[in-house]
Amino acid sequence: MVTSSRIEKAISALQGVEPFRVFGRVAGVRGLLVEIAGPVGAMQVGGRIDIQVDGGSEIACEVIGFSGDRALAMPFGSLQGVRRGCEARVSAAAPGIRPSPAWLGRVVDGLGRPLDGRGPLPKGAVLYPFRADPPPAHSRRRVGAPLDLGVRAINTFITAARGQRMGIFAGSGVGKSVLLSMMARATEADVAVIGLVGERGREVQEFLQDDLGEEGLARSVVVVATSDEPALMRRNAAYLTLCLSEYFRDGRRSVLCMMDSVTRFAMAQRDIGLAAGEPPTAKGYTPTVFGELPRLLERAGPGSGEGTITGLFTVLVEGDDHNEPVADAVRGILDGHIVMERSIAERGRYPAINVLRSVSRTMPRSCDPEFWPVVQKARQVLATYSDMEELIRLGAYKSGSSAEVDEAVALMPQLEAFLGQRKEESTSIRDGYRRLAEILGARS
Repeated sequence: MVTSSRIEKAISALQGVEPFRVFGRVAGVRGLLVEIAGPVGAMQVGGRIDIQVDGGSEIACEVIGFSGDRALAMPFGSLQGVRRGCEARVSAAAPGIRPSPAWLGRVVDGLGRPLDGRGPLPKGAVLYPFRADPPPAHSRRRVGAPLDLGVRAINTFITAARGQRMGIFAGSGVGKSVLLSMMARATEADVAVIGLVGERGREVQEFLQDDLGEEGLARSVVVVATSDEPALMRRNAAYLTLCLSEYFRDGRRSVLCMMDSVTRFAMAQRDIGLAAGEPPTAKGYTPTVFGELPRLLERAGPGSGEGTITGLFTVLVEGDDHNEPVADAVRGILDGHIVMERSIAERGRYPAINVLRSVSRTMPRSCDPEFWPVVQKARQVLATYSDMEELIRLGAYKSGSSAEVDEAVALMPQLEAFLGQRKEESTSIRDGYRRLAEILGARS
């Protein structure tokens, strides 16, 4: 009969045995693509591999495909120090994070590691994978009540509902980041999750301190992957932004998920696809780009419970071309689009939103029925002035020729002032409707 002391000795001896490890070897490096030979049957697409380099440090990589008897991986960091024959350990851990409410007010990188120098992040009990599937369509709730975003032009003309997904389409330098910060500070949502994907490094602190501020950061989580980071890190920052949004949504909270920008996510996916050998299509974008876009964007929206994710995704239109491939694909996926124009910004009106070209697919249901005629009337006035703007500016229009044009000319200065807004200013939905009704001389 085996005594208890012998059992204890056996357990102690087993605890000292080194855990079973699966690893391959680096067989080649082509650009940012690492070829790994070894037990490829133990590796999977999307799985994690850690390459051991001299000095005891590790370089995290992700498997993106296979070629013959080798796995193809891309790094989350620099490949400096990688040589042929380096050990490539296969990680058994599922790629994901364990968020907690203590993440609010923190700034993290694309893998969920802290960037703000405020110590480690507390871990929650539940693992949330980076690449989750969208909720089943048949179990999703419908979009909810209007969500106050604090910006007059959006609240009145392009009213967003809780759980809606909208795109902000604009060229570079037109004010997308400032608009996002205005909504993060003033929104009625419980939590804001902000993903800065491919952002310029020098602008991160400006956004956090000047645009977002302490008040906005206190109820936000900011995910940052700057433009100099590898494509895999930039893509994962987008996944992490939705992952964190899903965590707070599952906690029955109203989440405002903002990403700047979807275009840089698509560019990162293009780089990964080209490295893996995919054929380029429109403007060099690979087929997986147009497969990953709906998988990413569909994760936002209402869930099956009380929580919602209201998504605002910026789209950087190259050369101000609103019909380029990514913009065209995103517009067909989302529930509306906000168009920002350089010509409006050049004349000093911010936010530079063209309300006539912007659409919310939940209108008019998300608009207060009492003020819907006021909004329609304001759109008609703006459209009338837009049609005649060139003649008016040239002085070719003669006053008295049309009562509608005369009314538009008289009201336009007040409407322009209404659509403009300082970044520290906030206006509720109800106040916006009332101010618009006063401008048009309507009675609410």
